[in-house]
Amino acid sequence: MPINLRDGIKEDLPHVLQLIKELAEFEREPQEVEITLEELEQDGFGEKPVFDFFVAEDTEQDKIVGLALYFYSYSTWKGKCIYLEDLIVTEAYRGQGIGKQLLDRIIQKAKEEDAQRVVWQVLDWNTPAIEFYKSLGASLLPEWVTCRLVKDQIQEYKVQ
Repeated sequence: MPINLRDGIKEDLPHVLQLIKELAEFEREPQEVEITLEELEQDGFGEKPVFDFFVAEDTEQDKIVGLALYFYSYSTWKGKCIYLEDLIVTEAYRGQGIGKQLLDRIIQKAKEEDAQRVVWQVLDWNTPAIEFYKSLGASLLPEWVTCRLVKDQIQEYKVQ
């Protein structure tokens, strides 16, 4: 089956949202998807875009079957970095090398942009993904703990 990797465009966003929802189902958190199509359009194609993405498209079926959504971050020790927020391949297309192609495209982008590192997270129970990342030579950093404040916590936070 012919798969075409390309830069994402605004018209892809309905498919992107569907893939995001599919990932949330896989990660057992479907209720956590709050983003809307309008927010994706504003955040990706508005005055100050905050993310970019690549898609994998099945050209025979004319449908998007994979996504690599990323944004730039900055390390005070290293400089410009790329943060891979999500790498998603729809279930029917998994195991065919599409995820590897998308990750290859992220690495190519990192080289083009002279990024100092590419960073992403994986759930500790997602053994197939962990094994995939290990097979590519990625470093898994168990000593780092993810910290976050969600919207309600941000709103309740008392600034001194």
